[in-house]
Amino acid sequence: MAIKFGTDGWRAIMAEEFTFGNVEIVVQAIADYVKGAGIADRGVVIGYDNRFLSDKFALLAAEVLTGNGIPVLLPPAALPTPVTAFAITHNRAAGAIMLTASHNPPEYNGIKFIPEYAGPALPDITDRIEGRVRQLALAEGREEIKKIRLERAREQGLVREIAPQAPYLDQLAAIVDLKAISAAGLKIVIDPMWGAGIGYLEAVMERCGLGYEVIHHTRDPLFGGSLPEPSAAVLTELRRRVVESGAQLGLALDGDADRFGVIDADGSFISANQVLVLLYHHLLTHRRLAGPVARTVATTHMLDRIAARHGFAVEETPVGFKYIGQSLRERETLLGGEESGGLSVRGHMPEKDGVLACALMAEVRAVAGRPLTELLAEIDREYGRLVSQRLDLHTLPEAKAGILTRLNEYAPAALGGVDVTKRLTIDGVKLQLVDGAYALVRASGTEPLFRLYVEANSEAQMKGIQEQVKRDLQL
Repeated sequence: MAIKFGTDGWRAIMAEEFTFGNVEIVVQAIADYVKGAGIADRGVVIGYDNRFLSDKFALLAAEVLTGNGIPVLLPPAALPTPVTAFAITHNRAAGAIMLTASHNPPEYNGIKFIPEYAGPALPDITDRIEGRVRQLALAEGREEIKKIRLERAREQGLVREIAPQAPYLDQLAAIVDLKAISAAGLKIVIDPMWGAGIGYLEAVMERCGLGYEVIHHTRDPLFGGSLPEPSAAVLTELRRRVVESGAQLGLALDGDADRFGVIDADGSFISANQVLVLLYHHLLTHRRLAGPVARTVATTHMLDRIAARHGFAVEETPVGFKYIGQSLRERETLLGGEESGGLSVRGHMPEKDGVLACALMAEVRAVAGRPLTELLAEIDREYGRLVSQRLDLHTLPEAKAGILTRLNEYAPAALGGVDVTKRLTIDGVKLQLVDGAYALVRASGTEPLFRLYVEANSEAQMKGIQEQVKRDLQL
């Protein structure tokens, strides 16, 4: 068994690696970490999504934590990841365990540990937990797993029920301009994708006094036979309902509501890169807020252009919201985000929040009074157009090592006839061009797969760069 915390926790296929026995080991390792940090008496929040057996895994986690004398804070039903993170700060807890596989297929489940600062755990924390997991996985190590039945834990006063939805929505209302959304009288279609975010965007709209239409708003552990991922390919029914109903906006959440999807009035899918651009521009020009932006190496450089125009810095991080969260916590960053669909803002938790993102997009649309695609066209005219695309390039397992060797040595003087001015290796290999375009190649840590991200000044330039990189690396 090799339990490894990736960019956002440990995920595996249920009944294969994600078993009750292995969950016990991981939770015991987390309990040992919390006790070692000297904050166990503050208790640990336990959240879970709508996946098959998530509630049962959550109860098992509670039995292990309380078996270690650690109080647990339990919700009465499934919680989104951002609400679980909020519950940490709201209850001054030592951290949280979130049972979720986010947007992965239905057969997966996973565990995220969220430390006391209410953002994703950084590698120094997950490395310590993984080290303890390896010790506990040994035959003699399993004897160190402590567990008591939940009924006994309740008798000992180690279980406290929590209901964080209302205070979380209060915090959201302090960040989002609900009055502007209300005044615009927007018609919105909501798609929580059968996940843990059911009821949250609906509650936001109700606070705005707006009617709304909602689809896929009952629990389905199979997610309608699809993925709980708010991507252009998956949100076909939301797109159809927006266009047919004459709505101004479609808003979607992934399985644990930490990621978002946005559909404009004409059915156009607004990518995460575009959402970040719209929001940063809105915060600086309409809200008149000030501050730098943090983005991952794979996220649009349009943020850089906007930041430079307003005199602010850009922090470029490795892929993974844990690094964005660190920037939000430590450097007064105004907005942090990633192209895979995560964002948060100053004054909120340093954890990605799809509910917040969707509510802020409703604010942007309400204030502008016109479609998001028109706003994006205006930004293109003002800052110069950029187009971006990610390609997932599969290869044979035996070919991966050779490609990695070529990638580590890859330093062409030009791409698509344009000079390369910078080579970055903080996460994969990124080549920046003199005209603002870039190419980034990252290897998957678990599959024979390489991800190629290209941003360019035109579709033709983007395609040319893609073809050259694939040819050079034999992808």
